[in-house]
Amino acid sequence: MGQNLPAIEVMPRDLSAYRLGNVGVDFVHRFDSGVPGPHVLVNALTHGNEFCGMVAACHLLDTGVRPLRGTLTVSFANVAAYESFDPARPFESRQITHNFNRIWSEEWLDGSDDSVELRRARAMRAVVAEADHILDIHSTSQDVVPFWVYPAFARNARAASALAAPAVHLVMPQGLGSGTPVIQHGRHGQAQSNAGAALVVECGQHFKQSSADLAIQVSMDFLGHFGLLERAAAPATAPRRFELLTTHVVAHADFRFTRPVIGFETFAKGELIAMDGDQPLHATCDDCTLFMPTREPVVGREGVYLTRPLAD
Repeated sequence: MGQNLPAIEVMPRDLSAYRLGNVGVDFVHRFDSGVPGPHVLVNALTHGNEFCGMVAACHLLDTGVRPLRGTLTVSFANVAAYESFDPARPFESRQITHNFNRIWSEEWLDGSDDSVELRRARAMRAVVAEADHILDIHSTSQDVVPFWVYPAFARNARAASALAAPAVHLVMPQGLGSGTPVIQHGRHGQAQSNAGAALVVECGQHFKQSSADLAIQVSMDFLGHFGLLERAAAPATAPRRFELLTTHVVAHADFRFTRPVIGFETFAKGELIAMDGDQPLHATCDDCTLFMPTREPVVGREGVYLTRPLAD
């Protein structure tokens, strides 16, 4: 199931200059305006090979972006995975051991397991918990249109819909079903809470310059939306919304799709999407739409998200 390697338009840069933060946690930088307002976290490198977030975080720090009100925190999460990047194997630096974006439950964070990712998540736990609003910047292995991902809370939909891009929303009514992501840690995972918006933005393919450019735009727009910056809001378009139905986790090494897919393909109800060993994976509804199908199946990791389009 191997595929050709993509062009790498954005390469990793040395982040050692950003290691020493100012909150007692490496690679975490906080700027308090001294004026009342929300605390916004912009988080990059949840996955080590998703470079667009790195570019956006460096932009915020290098250009001296400072909040006019409230507090801005900028973080680089899984730097260890990022530093393992090999351009000959560009998809293998996503993580060292654990998916950093699936271990944000109390069970994992308070448990006895150990890994690079768990140690880092435990170090960043208070950083995430203290934020009112979270922008977690990601990218996709395949070259598909950018999209938001968020739990189906009105506060998230309002924020995503107020921004000009992306125009596609993936809404999770029951969470991911394969672990707890950063944006659902603690109060941000609760429907009735005093939490603000917590969103993932998928900016496009990992190594494209356009993904990095969008990550910068979305970061600035997000800060502008919550009043940390003076930034004219670009007009938002009516979103295309999809609801997550099932997250399929690969069970067998010979998992295979029935036809080539990169994401956003549709299947009729009952149509065979993939075989996982001898177990068929069928579409559960008409217009069943694939999000983030795996390039290379790995047992125990996500193979594909099954979704359905939502009417306006």
